[in-house]
Amino acid sequence: MPKAKSKAAYMISAVAEQYAIHPQTLRLYEREGLLKPSRSEGNTRLFTDEDLERLEVILHLTRDLGVNLAGVEIILNMRQKMGEMQFQIQEFIATLNRELAARTAPRPELERNFLIPVVNARASAPAPAANRRSR
Repeated sequence: MPKAKSKAAYMISAVAEQYAIHPQTLRLYEREGLLKPSRSEGNTRLFTDEDLERLEVILHLTRDLGVNLAGVEIILNMRQKMGEMQFQIQEFIATLNRELAARTAPRPELERNFLIPVVNARASAPAPAANRRSR
């Protein structure tokens, strides 16, 4: 059930109606720590688009897959940890790429020492012993 994205925050009654669930179910999800809506100055629950995306995952797990709330909590925690690990892996790969680029980049101070002059060995070396005949 993807919904349109906006910067708005939704009250519990609007969210309950939009997803065809009872407001008490949303309160239960909050009590269980599955949802964390913000609060207005009047202490009204305000659900953001991120909260709605999380609610959609919860509803998919419970309605479509038959997962209980304890299982939903475990799955959501694992998804969060996997996201954090993915971020760490991407950072590690970026660091490796920078390090590799730094090590393989040509260094001007070494380039001038790569070419070594070659001395013509035939002009300065004595003739081989096999060609000389001395008795």
